[in-house]
Amino acid sequence: MSSLAIKVDQLGKRYQLGGDVGMFKYRALRDAVTEGASNLARRMRGDLSGLWSAPETFWALRDVSFEIGRGEVVGIIGRNGAGKSTLLKILSRITRPTTGGADLRGRIGTLLEVGTGFHAELSGRENIYLNGAILGMRRAEVQRNFDAIVAFSGVERFLDTPVKRYSSGMYVRLAFAVAAHLETEILLVDEVLAVGDAEFQRKCLDKMQSVVRDGRTIMFVSHNMAAIKALCQRALLIDGGRLVQDGSVDTVVDAYLAAGRVSPDEGVLPDNVPRTGTGEVRLRTVTLRDADHEPVSQLYLGDRFSIEMTFEALSAVEDASVVVGISSLDGVRAATTYSTAEGQAPWSLAPGRHRIVLDLDLVLLPRRYTLDIAIVRGSGHEIDYVQQVLDFSAIGVARTGGDSYPWATVHGYVRPATQWHQPVRQTP
Repeated sequence: MSSLAIKVDQLGKRYQLGGDVGMFKYRALRDAVTEGASNLARRMRGDLSGLWSAPETFWALRDVSFEIGRGEVVGIIGRNGAGKSTLLKILSRITRPTTGGADLRGRIGTLLEVGTGFHAELSGRENIYLNGAILGMRRAEVQRNFDAIVAFSGVERFLDTPVKRYSSGMYVRLAFAVAAHLETEILLVDEVLAVGDAEFQRKCLDKMQSVVRDGRTIMFVSHNMAAIKALCQRALLIDGGRLVQDGSVDTVVDAYLAAGRVSPDEGVLPDNVPRTGTGEVRLRTVTLRDADHEPVSQLYLGDRFSIEMTFEALSAVEDASVVVGISSLDGVRAATTYSTAEGQAPWSLAPGRHRIVLDLDLVLLPRRYTLDIAIVRGSGHEIDYVQQVLDFSAIGVARTGGDSYPWATVHGYVRPATQWHQPVRQTP
């Protein structure tokens, strides 16, 4: 038997944007009348543009080639819209490629959209059989795994209740439980670990790790870099529909995260940025820097980072201090720090430009954040205040080592500095 499980050769997928989607598009009489009247009016005024124009197209994938051996676990990473899900849909035969082809050698299971095929009027029990059939499971296979599926989902009490009465959490738990018990040689997985609560996400990750230990071939798409590193030995980086890197998971994840680096001039504030204050000093630039002092737009888990600011004093200020707030994009303040903390004295600023650097040893949990920066006088008299001056991301995987945030749903905003002690058995 060949050691090759998946072979993809010059794969491409092109979509048509707008307009007719093909010869089988449904057209009502009013559509034909409207289009005919519009074309006649344009001909009468001599406007022939657009009458025979070619439709605009978009390549979701282009010239993608790679091979995956039996038993390999490969992560597929890239930004939104890069073509990752399109690739899995082609491999699972949901959509046809425009160019090239793919050869998959073995029975295929797909976890692309949790809950696809569930019927709201049917009970949980009936939907297990229905969804199992849609996902390619034989009836005997569903029966053999039935008890394990129910136990994994945790919805035993509601098994004979129509799923339309389930909460969203119950729904996705049951759907994942069915999909996770597929018995296939090849498994295609697309962002299905971000379901349910934190406890269930841990169960999902544990289940995926058991599938990996079974020696099955897995292609796993996720934005959760911690899960990618935990499950995969190899990764493919897709950008703009093209395969741009194929290598070890650490190397490819590092390349993907490094793409978030920015140039220093991106932190320059425009003149018309909304601000409040008396105006003797103005914030001019803000740059987020990583542990290597490089300008970035995203931070590794646990990395120390700094905020570099440039202020312009239009007149002398004797008792200035700077306040920096870090908030989530939904407006929750995660942390606030100020330059006069711990008894530090205010600054005297002469007219001209001043560079100020704030070093932070703060572990931000993975999510999007924004900075609010103010310079104040004395006890808080506002000189200049700019809200949401710079957005950035904290990701759930460390730059090096095994540190990671283990769940897809994030609870809290910062991880406190702690020291856990080993359990000590107590004698009666």
